[in-house]
Amino acid sequence: MRVNRILLSSALIVVALVLQVSVLARLHLPGAVPDLLLLTVLGLALVYGHVGGALVGFGAGLLADLAPPADHAAGRYALVLCVIGYLAGLAKPESGRLKSATGPMVVVVAAAIGTTLLYAGVGALVGDTAARHVGLGSLLFTAALYDLLLAPFVVPGIMALARRAENDPLAETGSAAKSTDISSGWLSSGTGLKIGSQRGGLGSLKTKARTRTARAGRIKGVKRL
Repeated sequence: MRVNRILLSSALIVVALVLQVSVLARLHLPGAVPDLLLLTVLGLALVYGHVGGALVGFGAGLLADLAPPADHAAGRYALVLCVIGYLAGLAKPESGRLKSATGPMVVVVAAAIGTTLLYAGVGALVGDTAARHVGLGSLLFTAALYDLLLAPFVVPGIMALARRAENDPLAETGSAAKSTDISSGWLSSGTGLKIGSQRGGLGSLKTKARTRTARAGRIKGVKRL
């Protein structure tokens, strides 16, 4: 990943994790907790693609696994967000611009449900049955509802920041100047010919020819006299 991607992703993930732990987790809403970290990963994945989404998801999940008050095995949420980030990155639009909000909303609902199912499935493999006691159906419904309500305030802003970080005017100017230098170098030195010198040479040849013709005319005139 590029340096600007790493810096922006790290800053957004840290802010999202702090807000989720210090604010959203303390609202004591029924069912699941609004997953601001998941929405941040989705917004970045829709801009960076499947590879960048997988890397961002793994880093965000690992940070959430290690940050207090995490009460599960380290790497569990990292695996879940890595898979979700990869799948969400596959929905990246080819042109880089979203034509409507329907696509991202579908991605958010699918990601909320998929995250809950994967987290519960991985927990079942390691012996964590907390999802059974809470109720998996209510968790799926509330997770999708909360994330869908929060997504319009988070995902577009994350995508806008990621796109702005991707557009580097200095890099574009440098590449344009480089291409200009290459083209001019190809015309002047790459072919071994110089256009300016050719024009100058032709002009000098024409001038010399005219001078010689004038001199010959004068000499012939003198001889006739």
